Amino acid sequence: MTSPSQSDREKVVSKLPPWLRQELKIRTAQLRVDIQDAVHQGIAHWSALASAPSPVDTSGAESFSTWLPIGQWESFRAASKDRGVSLIQGLAQAVHLWLEMNPAPTVKRPSVVRRIVVCNQKGGVGKTAITAGTAEALAEDPSTLHPVRVARQLARLSPASDEPTGERGASYSETTPVDLEDLPGLGMRVLLVDFDPQGHLTKQLGQQPLPIGGDSLTCHMAGEAKGPLTDLIVPVPDDRFGDRLHLLPACTDAFLLDVRLSTVRAREAALERALAPVEADYDVILIDCPPSLGLSMDAAIYYGRRRDTEQPGASGALIVVQAEDSSADAYDLLTSQINDLRDDLSLDIDYLGLVVNLYDGRRGYIATSSLQAWMDIKDPRVVAIVPDLKEQREAVRVKQPLFVYAPKGDQAVALRALAREIS
Repeated sequence: MTSPSQSDREKVVSKLPPWLRQELKIRTAQLRVDIQDAVHQGIAHWSALASAPSPVDTSGAESFSTWLPIGQWESFRAASKDRGVSLIQGLAQAVHLWLEMNPAPTVKRPSVVRRIVVCNQKGGVGKTAITAGTAEALAEDPSTLHPVRVARQLARLSPASDEPTGERGASYSETTPVDLEDLPGLGMRVLLVDFDPQGHLTKQLGQQPLPIGGDSLTCHMAGEAKGPLTDLIVPVPDDRFGDRLHLLPACTDAFLLDVRLSTVRAREAALERALAPVEADYDVILIDCPPSLGLSMDAAIYYGRRRDTEQPGASGALIVVQAEDSSADAYDLLTSQINDLRDDLSLDIDYLGLVVNLYDGRRGYIATSSLQAWMDIKDPRVVAIVPDLKEQREAVRVKQPLFVYAPKGDQAVALRALAREIS
């Protein structure tokens, strides 16, 4: 939101109750309207009424200032006196009226569930943390404000220095981030699929892997389901997610998935067949892939292909890397596999971008030069740089979602920006 010029406005100071001020802040953020414009419109509508509306509870009112067109406040003061209400009550009624006339927008649902395949053949790059954090950002409460730092553009490092400028781990000369901005949550209905037999995603979120011998995603992909897939899905509980964030836990039987898929007809579509019954329940499905280039990875990539009715970039591969050389080798292997599938099956597989994870410019030339190499790749482009901080490791240790453990930390702030970048 860009504040209008104050040249034709005057600053006014009054009071509003905290609950009403907070609701005004949230609603204007949801609608991308400046607060001073909302107050101006509310006062104008209130003044045009034949009589004052019902009283508003103003107990505990605190100082509130804004900018209004010159002369509006004096006219409003006179109208309040004529109606026999205090200036504070009149302002509260005007703000409340604006809120009633401008309801919160509904969350826009995609016509086709978006499928995000989070992948890299190399282990240890933090795919699981990025998968979980992106899902948490997508599912956050849309009626609450959360801190976000959105970069205007991801471009090159300054050639004059081998160190990024600004905040550690999230800044780069042409990628200069804007100031923190409080924005409403995205409110998406999200399913996390732990597709890695090691089950790190499942354990990080405080859940238990599915027992061997029971039903599992592997069984459904192999055509040996023992019940509905919905029976295996569990919620990730926290008020900030409501009932919007769910998890399909891992099972160690996935270590044998490639063997079982080798006998399945149209095995590249096995993951899609398994998840099809639950797709209508979600806006976004994120797949936390294993560090593998086998048949299971083929199935995951196929699942993320662009469907006939989808816009480019709605679904696809989100590749997690680190600012070091071994990530580049693994990246080449993965993109070769994706390109082979594109060619062999005539698929449209979109790259959603590169996430440079666990970045710390203090590690010197290796880190900064590797970051520059990633930034130089234009397709796919870097869509996020996530700093290497202790909060993520601590959240894993206590088995809590990062956004529950450290919702205002730099990693959560960066992941909210990532969610908006790819949504």
